[in-house]
Order: sequence, then C-alpha cells, then structure tokens
Amino acid sequence: MYLCGMPRPELSCHGARPDMELFALLSVGAGVNADADLEDVRHAVRASAGDARAYSWLVMCHQGPVYRYLVRLVRVPETARELTQDTFLRAFQAIPTWRPEARFRTWLFRIAHNLALDHLRRAKHVRLEPLEAGADVPDPAPGPERRLETAQRMRRLEQALAALAPAHREVLLLREIEEMSYEDIARALDLNLGTVRSRIARARAALLAVLRT
Repeated sequence: MYLCGMPRPELSCHGARPDMELFALLSVGAGVNADADLEDVRHAVRASAGDARAYSWLVMCHQGPVYRYLVRLVRVPETARELTQDTFLRAFQAIPTWRPEARFRTWLFRIAHNLALDHLRRAKHVRLEPLEAGADVPDPAPGPERRLETAQRMRRLEQALAALAPAHREVLLLREIEEMSYEDIARALDLNLGTVRSRIARARAALLAVLRT
C-alpha cells in the first residue's frame, strides 16, 4: 500500500467568488464524476471485505486531494503528510463499517477533517506560513513573465487563505478546490446545510476583504 510522502500527481483519479481563475489553478486534478463514484463504491466494497489491493487503489486515487486539503488547512507540509497517512490508516481500520449509501470520498474527508480539527485544537498556535514558493504551481503559459505573474497571484491567494479562520478556510477548500457539493460538505463537516451555506458566504466575504487589503 502506498502512503504518501508528497502525493504524486499521476496517481490522481478524478455569492461573490474571489479570483476563480486562481481557484481553478489550485484545484488542478480535483473534482469527481459519477463513474469515479461507482469505482469508489466497487473498490470500497471489496476493501471492506478485506481486499488489500482494492484499498490500495482507493489510497492512490484519494491521497492527492486529501493531502491538498490538509496542507492548506494546517499550513505545515510535514504535518499534512502525517495527517494524510493517519487519515488512511483510520479509514483502513474503519472501512468494515462503511456503507455504500455514504459516498466514500465524503466519508474519507470527514475522517481527515476530524484529524485536522484535533490537531488544531491541540496546537498552542496555528502556523500561518505561506507554502514554499512555486509549490503546486502549474505551468499554463509559455512565457516566463506570465508564469511569474501566475505564481505571484497564487502565492497571494495562498497567503489570503492562510489568514482566514480555520472554519472559513476549510469550507472554501472543500467547495472551491475539491468542488464538493453543499450537501457533501455538510456531511463531511457534520453541519446542517444552512450553516454550510452561510459559512461559505462569510468565508468568501472574508477572503475578498483580505485580497483587497
């Protein structure tokens, strides 16, 4: 079973809204579709029956999005790597209790969310450092000036996300980066739908305020 150091990109299987172009760049590889959900169910059913190869497939498909969510939530890459491994170890232990009516991806992100929340509660302070320059920066344009401009804008967005309260940061990550529905976010975070909608609206407003300063 491969558990990540840095997730390998090739293993990925599937109100006012500030700077959506940058959110699109940050979310390269995110998003799911019905076929991916069916594959998740098929492999999760096999994994819950003890099929280690099926669980390895789930790890390979979901470790990148889980790490991406965690590193932007806790802001420390090494901690995010440890929490990613903990997420998949917890999921492995709990998968016999998983049921097909629960989307596997949402179930997995709820485990990651709970581990991150526990970590943030234990921490005396949350380190709000920008990620390393150039981290996760795609190369969409041929010109060096455009690449530099894109990298600078992405670093600005990373810093703005880091300045948000963790509760606001996590809902934006799930909605804008991981492209989860409001319903799936509610299930992952154990919130009611109205709270999710209002929290996302407040998070977007807070992010816009930071970007305008």
